[in-house]
Amino acid sequence: MSTLERLQVIAHGLAVQFGPSCEVLIHDLQRDIDTSLVYIENGTITNRHVGDGPSHAVLDVLSYDDGSEGRFGYLTKTKDGRILKSSTMYIRDDKGCIAYLLGINQDITELVMMHRALDSLVNTGQGDAGSVEKITTSVSELLDDLLLEAERLVGKPGPLMSKVERLKAITYLNEKGAFLISKSSEKIAEYFNISKFTLYSDLNTVKEES
Repeated sequence: MSTLERLQVIAHGLAVQFGPSCEVLIHDLQRDIDTSLVYIENGTITNRHVGDGPSHAVLDVLSYDDGSEGRFGYLTKTKDGRILKSSTMYIRDDKGCIAYLLGINQDITELVMMHRALDSLVNTGQGDAGSVEKITTSVSELLDDLLLEAERLVGKPGPLMSKVERLKAITYLNEKGAFLISKSSEKIAEYFNISKFTLYSDLNTVKEES
């Protein structure tokens, strides 16, 4: 039995154990990043399917491997506003490289709403669900989301940024793995209203300074 087949057995067991409110999925990082999602159960929670691309968590791993076993118990958010408690486990190959990601997304929206309602009654001041990550369903949507975050970071639209501000935005995009997405350079260059040559020049500057 291959590693992927073993992971599928585990994923299925988790999905059965925790029920329809728990999405379990597997990303294969050894294949094309645009279609890295190779297995999913209860995918209606995030509206994703086999053959879809990466989430923020996947790009973070591809951009920077901190040597850990994964990320556990962080919050994510779907496009329709549901709050999920998520964990992403790193499955490494014999060389220590991350080959697969096993992800769990537990829909806790109703629990969060109950928590907020109780909070308002007891006035604890803890009503916020905390910082959450948005779950995207395609690489195009993911890139749009990263460009929006870069714009928020700098405080102005891409075409209006000075070179220093643009380099700051490009640094953010590079750290978040935006340039790992297929054909992302075309969309990023268009967003900043610069040529691909200028974009690559800026990207080299960012890499040299990092």
